[in-house]
Amino acid sequence: MGLKGEKVAFKELTKLREAVEQYNFSYYVLDDPAVPDAEYDRLMCRLVELEGKYPNLLLSNSPTQRVGARPISEFVEVRHDQPMLSLENAFSETELADWLDRRVRGPLKGIEVAKIDIDFSAEPKLDGAAVSIRYEKGDLALGCTRGDGAIGENITHNIRTIRAVPRRLRGKHPPPVLEVRGEVYMPKAGFVAYNARALEKDEKQFVNPRNAAAGSLRQLDPGLTAQRPLDIFFYGIGDVEGWDIPVSHSDLLKELRAFGLKTCPDSEVVKGLQGCLAYYSTMGEKRDELPYEIDGVVYKVNDLKSQKVLGLSRTHPNWAVAHKFPPQEELTVVREIEFQVGRTGALTPVARLQPVFVGGVTVSNATLHNMDELTRMDIRVGDSVIVSRAGDVIPKIVKVLEKRRPKKTHPTGIPTHCPVCDSDVIRAEGEVTVRCAGGLICAAQRIETIRHFASRRAMDIEGLGIKLVDQLVLAGIVKNPADLYDLSLRQLVELERMGERSAANVLGAISESKITTFRRFLYALGIRGVGDAAALELANNFSSLDELITANNERLIEVPGIGPVVAAHICVFFREEDNLRIIKRLIKKGIQWSAGKMSATSSSPLRGKTVVFTGSLSGLSREKAKARLIALGAKVRGTVSSNTDLVVVGENPGSKALRA
Repeated sequence: MGLKGEKVAFKELTKLREAVEQYNFSYYVLDDPAVPDAEYDRLMCRLVELEGKYPNLLLSNSPTQRVGARPISEFVEVRHDQPMLSLENAFSETELADWLDRRVRGPLKGIEVAKIDIDFSAEPKLDGAAVSIRYEKGDLALGCTRGDGAIGENITHNIRTIRAVPRRLRGKHPPPVLEVRGEVYMPKAGFVAYNARALEKDEKQFVNPRNAAAGSLRQLDPGLTAQRPLDIFFYGIGDVEGWDIPVSHSDLLKELRAFGLKTCPDSEVVKGLQGCLAYYSTMGEKRDELPYEIDGVVYKVNDLKSQKVLGLSRTHPNWAVAHKFPPQEELTVVREIEFQVGRTGALTPVARLQPVFVGGVTVSNATLHNMDELTRMDIRVGDSVIVSRAGDVIPKIVKVLEKRRPKKTHPTGIPTHCPVCDSDVIRAEGEVTVRCAGGLICAAQRIETIRHFASRRAMDIEGLGIKLVDQLVLAGIVKNPADLYDLSLRQLVELERMGERSAANVLGAISESKITTFRRFLYALGIRGVGDAAALELANNFSSLDELITANNERLIEVPGIGPVVAAHICVFFREEDNLRIIKRLIKKGIQWSAGKMSATSSSPLRGKTVVFTGSLSGLSREKAKARLIALGAKVRGTVSSNTDLVVVGENPGSKALRA
């Protein structure tokens, strides 16, 4: 390989080991992750790669030769009778297939089980803190952290505060010794609530639920841990005496449940590679709906005899693997900080980022919410930051790595003029938000008003996206929402990158939007303070638009969720003649909804479903059917796509039925 190559590799290896050890110290000892998991995984992968290429440079104390960092000295050390090993990672379908052939099928070659698709026990990979809990004669005797895999810390005093951990096992004859392994986590709802309380008290907030769980377990005072909403799932065993261990991992989980030990309800037995991939896909779709954070799934060879044959490596069990999801946190750099003007004139700081792949998409922007948030975090151009994205949540910066900050950077101040129309920027006394004083002369506010009106939760006009709205407003064709219903095919076709077919689809979607709900229409008007929930409450409490328009402050405040401030905004909005004129135009153009007060649709099985009609309906017009579906929270579309949930087939259906 050459002496020169080894010298270069030695320097890189030294830097990598120092970085990984420092990140281990920050994560395990200080409970303050310095970098996201994805960055750590990349460093470890590179370290493993170099040590494999230059085996003579492998050191016994390399981070790759042990599972984690040593615990701090304030806690009593506990040596695990059986090591708590980490899992090998697979980041793609190819890597998973390679693991199956290399770690499982190869070693089991010649054994009957390898001749068929192998059964795996699949379960979500929780983003929490691994623990070991020992029961003696059925009583909880010891709880400890994983630590470095060989030595952990005694945290029995904190484990006892977790309500999901039984003080005594169920059953008349529990084993003399049963050591169980599990993952302590903080549920999403508990994490949000805890951080909200911490913010009110001006106390430190947790970066993520994983950090919250790990930090909570390492409190010297169990009273503090008891205040944290911790939970646990058990997933395996360690030392066992006097118990006939089941023949499969899935049966083992059933036995643990019989002892009163909580296991993950989303665990399944799957068959072969395709079964694993199907489970991975399903859990990926369910990920944002789960009450707990996961960062992947785990596959374990289900047959325990086969697990023994496969055995353990120094750091990993050969019979299990973690199939990781795309990272939801990443490290990147702030390129610029700009200000966007919203539909109410509010200026929102936005960080333009070095593009980075996180949460399944490439992220190049992150909202900073308001000036107070920007000042509190002290985010500057050139800063290295951790950006987070989960599901459809807007990417946000969760941490600034100040130690990486370049020299001669400056805090970002409030702009004095609107970046769109150059009007003065004002900040009312007592308000966090800064606003453009330009009002209707500001094109940005006009654009945002139309965008909001057409958005999914408002009038839901499919195809009327950001770029098309920009063109329509900037060309002077659309100046308010009512103008949308005057658009012609010729006007649309003349726009850049707009063909006749696309233009016809947009006009069709605009026409379809006329059948809506009172809630959607109120939300679409863009009244300051009236979001989706407030619009629903207003629709539930007023039988008609006229009744709402004539309501005074006292009547509005009687509506749940409508306080004095929002009530004042509603009254001001409906006092404006221009607003009333536009509303009258919209009604005249055919916008309509079911009469009477709306009922909440949160419990409707059709809420959020996408429905398409084809063929003629008997006993009910297409428009009435659509109105009923929308009232139940469904979305009605004109074409069948991969996002379609239901297709209603009437008489003489067209090609939509075949496509479905």
